[in-house]
Amino acid sequence: MLKYAIIFALISLVAGALGFGGVAAGSAGIAKILFGLFLILAVVFIVLAALGVGAVKKVMK
Repeated sequence: MLKYAIIFALISLVAGALGFGGVAAGSAGIAKILFGLFLILAVVFIVLAALGVGAVKKVMK
């Protein structure tokens, strides 16, 4: 997902440099959404991994 966010950001930069304002704005919006989704999922998985390690330690005792 982060890969696609970076790709859309690059498309936005190139389109903006070439004067395609609508395409640049659309690509930038998509890149922002994908990056935000990536951050949310990353935090969720980090929290789940941290809780999972604690659960395994409880069972092992």
